[in-house]
Amino acid sequence: MREYEFTFVVQPEISEEGLAAIQERFERTLTQQGAQKLFYEDWGRRRLAYEIQNFQKGHYLVLHYLNDGGANPEMERVARLDDSVLRFLTVLANDEVEDVEARKAEAVELEEERIRKAQERVEREAEEAAARAAEAEARAAHAAQAGSEDSPAPADGDGASEDEAPETSPESEIAAAEPQEAPPAETSD
Repeated sequence: MREYEFTFVVQPEISEEGLAAIQERFERTLTQQGAQKLFYEDWGRRRLAYEIQNFQKGHYLVLHYLNDGGANPEMERVARLDDSVLRFLTVLANDEVEDVEARKAEAVELEEERIRKAQERVEREAEEAAARAAEAEARAAHAAQAGSEDSPAPADGDGASEDEAPETSPESEIAAAEPQEAPPAETSD
């Protein structure tokens, strides 16, 4: 039995449901051809080396399966018929898989590891989004507070509230009450 990797690139705007339908179609084809699916690798959305059908990005997936080679033409035919599949490539990954059951067990472990990493990534992204939101909220609160400090002084003139009356000494009150001499006026010749 041989192990194959069927790498395919789909349009980047395909929804999760559409992607699941494409994967299910390939799995059904494998089952009809007597092949055994091992696991999927989801490489995510990546920039294409060159534009394909006006797309600059594509969603990359790799399907690993065991077969004697008879399923490959049918897999490629199904990929050609699907308009959302931009490109595909079948590669012989292992010429002779001696212990099929051990390879299946290893594939299950790899799939579980991939799911665990995906969950960790989702949790990490959620934490980062929450931290960004909290930081943006703190910046907005700080900006609002700074904006209230920069607002014009109250109309009563001294800017102090009623609770915070400025302390005055008797000397300053007397100096404020004495009339000031006006500076001499400048004359022009």
